[in-house]
Formats: sequence, structure tokens, C-alpha cells
Amino acid sequence: MLASPGDLPTGPGWVFEVKWDGMRVLADVADGRLRLSTRTGRDVTANFPELAGLADLAPDVLLDGEVVLLEGGVPSFAALAHRMHTAVTPAVAAARPVTYMVFDVLRLYGVELLDRPLSERRATLERLDVSGLDPVAFSPLYPDGAALLDVTGRRGMEGVVAKREDGPYRPGRRSPSWVKITHRQSQSCVVGGWRPERTSGNRIGALLLGVYDGDDLVFAGRAGSGLAGDAVQQVLAERLAPLSSAESPFAQVVPRVDAAGARWCVPETVVEIAHTGWTAGDRLRAPVFRGVRDDVDPGEVVRDG
Repeated sequence: MLASPGDLPTGPGWVFEVKWDGMRVLADVADGRLRLSTRTGRDVTANFPELAGLADLAPDVLLDGEVVLLEGGVPSFAALAHRMHTAVTPAVAAARPVTYMVFDVLRLYGVELLDRPLSERRATLERLDVSGLDPVAFSPLYPDGAALLDVTGRRGMEGVVAKREDGPYRPGRRSPSWVKITHRQSQSCVVGGWRPERTSGNRIGALLLGVYDGDDLVFAGRAGSGLAGDAVQQVLAERLAPLSSAESPFAQVVPRVDAAGARWCVPETVVEIAHTGWTAGDRLRAPVFRGVRDDVDPGEVVRDG
């Protein structure tokens, strides 16, 4: 289930939690075996060996939560980036372990809980014993959304998610029962092409970004900031090279100033972009690349706000 962007709700029936700046992961335990997967279904069990203890939590359980990596007590998407894409050894994971912030339970002992209200699902979740699982925690709930929004803003965190206590869980849907309120503007975008650096044709100098409007991939701008690191270049090159295409995937003609020298690709790579707003021409203002989002389906990428 996905949160809808909006203003902080008021009135009874809402609870609030921190919007964790990490990677959305489903933890599925069946027959004593654990499978960690992204919303797109990609298996990332080997990426987070420190979470192996979840297999002993219950014989049959399906959890929803966010994997985060803390820096100074605050989640850092950039610090997590390399773990999102690569399997690591238990020794590497132990040197800098992630935390799995669990916020929902969707199945327990073979019983589907999707139609149960959040309040009931949450009570069921909190009856599970995670005391011996150091990298696992329940995402705390708070009654005062305004106070939480203020605290997260002062601590430089991403924002708050408001949830209806009577809301069911609807997989894959963007629901009004979950509302996200963010301090900084960010947007998931699909990469439709890239331009090489002027001094090196083998390095990516800018990404050509799009969001979906219905079935059309609409051009949303060009991002050149945040791409300088060698690790970033390697991840993007590995993703984009096999997707090379002779034609632009965008529904409209990309302006010449952006398209000059472009190398088009099939729109299957999702990236997270920080920005300062949208222009009157529906382009991202001052876009900065933050990382690749393996936990987001390209077809779900629409404009937020």
C-alpha cells in the first residue's frame, strides 16, 4: 500500500509515524524460510543478512516495513544506497548493520489480515516478540501529528506518514488512508535517457527524467547533479547499458537543449530525485540525483504534488 501526498490530517481516527528515508521491504516467512523482497518483487534477502533472524519470528508471517541505515541517529538514503543493489557477506553487514522498521503485518499463521483495520493489525504486530532481534524494531506511532512533524523537521528527517486507524491494507494502491507529509521535496522518476559528460563519453553527465501521465511518459527535466561518484556511475551504467534504445520513450519531443547528444533507453530504471519545486513548464527545478529505487515499479511513477 502506498501513501498519498497531502497536508497533515486533523481530527480523530488518525495516528502518525516517522516517514523513514530508506528502502521499502516485505519480509515473508513461510516454512521456516525468510524472503525479503521489494515492492517490485525483487529478492533482496542476500543484501541484508543481518535480518536472517526474522525467520524465527513466527512459522508463517508477512511483514511490511522500511530498511534504514542510520547516520547520527537519522536515516540516510545515500548511506543505504550501496546495500540496496548488492549482496553482502554477514561480516560486512555486521560492520554497519541496517535496521528494519516494521510498521504492518499482512499475514500471520496463515491468516490474511489485509481487510482488518490498521488498529487491529498493529495490535497483532506488537504481540510479536522482536526483543532478541537487534536489527528489527516496530516503527513507533504517535497521537500528535503536528508535534511529530515539528520534531522531524528540526532533526532533518524526511517527514511524517498519517494513517487512518480504521483503514484496511490495499496492496499496490495509493490510498487516502495513508497520507505522507514531507519536509523536503523529492520525486521518483523514470530514466528515459542520458547524456554523456562533455569530457568523457563513457561517463553519465545527466539523466533525462520522466513521470507517467496515464500511459504517457512525460518529460520532467534533466538532472546532472549528484552523479559524480564512481559508485554512482557504476550502478547507473550497469542498469542503463542493457536498456539502450534507438528511440526516445517520451510521449512528446524532448527540447533540443535537453536532448542534444542523448542516448535513449527503455524506461525501466527508477531513481529518486531531490528538487526545489516544479516550473510553470512542468519541469523539476534544480533536480539532484539521490539514488536508484529498486523498490518502486516504473509504471507507478507519477508526479507527486
